[in-house]
Amino acid sequence: MGKDLAYYVHCFTHLKRDNKNGGAPHKPILLLSLINLFNKGIYNNQEISITAELVSLFKTNWNKLVVTNHNPIFALPFYHMKSEPFWKLIPNLGCEKWIESKSTMRSFGNLTTAVYAAVIDLELSSILLEPENRDILKIAILDKYFPESKSNYESNGSDDLASGLMLYDSSDEYKRKIIELKNSVDENAFQEEVFIRSGIFKREIPKIYDNTCCISGMRIDATANISMIDACHIVPFSEAYDDTLTNGIALSPNLHRAFDRGLISISGDYRVLIKKNFIENNKSVFNLTQFENQKILLPKHETYFPSLENLQYHRNKFNF
Repeated sequence: MGKDLAYYVHCFTHLKRDNKNGGAPHKPILLLSLINLFNKGIYNNQEISITAELVSLFKTNWNKLVVTNHNPIFALPFYHMKSEPFWKLIPNLGCEKWIESKSTMRSFGNLTTAVYAAVIDLELSSILLEPENRDILKIAILDKYFPESKSNYESNGSDDLASGLMLYDSSDEYKRKIIELKNSVDENAFQEEVFIRSGIFKREIPKIYDNTCCISGMRIDATANISMIDACHIVPFSEAYDDTLTNGIALSPNLHRAFDRGLISISGDYRVLIKKNFIENNKSVFNLTQFENQKILLPKHETYFPSLENLQYHRNKFNF
């Protein structure tokens, strides 16, 4: 059978899955989410990386369509889809044996540590680039697996990750809500939620700085959703549970590393501070000293300015 649209309609409607309790909905939900992201242009080739957008859409589609009491664990279908003929897993270096353990891959943290990406058939990726083909595959999935709830699929509701994720809360309020979330869901669900919020943070911080490093002014417009500017936490998430926009600044990778290691900081009037306890080549175009006392670039809207309290925390931490 040739790998044409009809072949993939057959594959998508004959998935290998546990048939208990009406049939596991995980793989169909993942495939619908994949189609969504081809629609948005976030995926456009064979490589399917584990992104915040994919995990978020998996949860959104699950809430719209699944009426059984299955557990919405993202790691399950992403891993077990490898039993389908169109899906292969690419392990991270050193994790080749690890991904052979089914029980280990139930954990979202283990999945993202062990798996670099999935790769779909070249023929399937080409088919998914065509809107008409995506519609046919989407309808086939909905008709087969969600006949009773499919009308909910096109219901109103934003699929944008930034909506409803507390990015505009105060740091204290955000931390309170994150701790409440941590105490109300299992560890796997919490890992997924943190991954989504981290993905939003990494996407939105460069955006509000116009994809420009706030210290060096470096700006590179990249294609295929590749950013050359990092979203840098002022106070690490592990210390503050804070992914609000005012806890971030946009930095080039080298300056991000220097900030995280306390070689540079930012004053209360948004000027660059440089430590005096290291030696560098002052003739290099990459030297840090050139930026000393320079005022950083700030977002257009004052609402997004870096938190002065968090900047003070960073200065205190590294004895500026």
